[in-house]
Amino acid sequence: MMEDVLVKLSVELLLAKAAFNKKRTLFTSTLDLEVRKKRVKCYVWSIALYGAETWTLRAVDQKHLESFEMWCWRRTEKISWTDHVRNEEVLLRVKEQRNILHEIRKRKANWFGHILRRNCHLQRVIERKIQGGIEVTGRQGRRRKKLLDDLKERRGCSHLKEEALDRTMWGTRFGRFFGPVVRQTTK
Repeated sequence: MMEDVLVKLSVELLLAKAAFNKKRTLFTSTLDLEVRKKRVKCYVWSIALYGAETWTLRAVDQKHLESFEMWCWRRTEKISWTDHVRNEEVLLRVKEQRNILHEIRKRKANWFGHILRRNCHLQRVIERKIQGGIEVTGRQGRRRKKLLDDLKERRGCSHLKEEALDRTMWGTRFGRFFGPVVRQTTK
């Protein structure tokens, strides 16, 4: 399962990089920075994050996604890796924060809320999982990270169904707590 996510992630990132390189002039032109950023997020990130709602990301996968995001911003600003410009400086130049993981969490929360509002088999399975009715035991080693762990870590899971039924409350809750990742640098 984890290898499957790694393969999907690698393929999606390769397709997104190919799309970026195919339309490089659109992203590196002399147009306004905000327009170029919107184009990257619309055209390239949509390819890279296809199906991200169902991904279970490990720390390695998160690093791959963050490095892809920085790759996009460096190419947009025509900054070569041999220029030795730090990531923080690149983010300042494009007036952005690291947002790709935030976008994935937001998509997961939206998808999860959609499933909980529907009346289907997947909804019942997820509800039983939230209530602790489905547990796999007998494995050795560290517990694998699962699909629902992102939501559980942030909010707990006791009232997820009730929150999901109210779309506006669901959107504000997970929009507020699933903010962009801001890294503290040590000097």
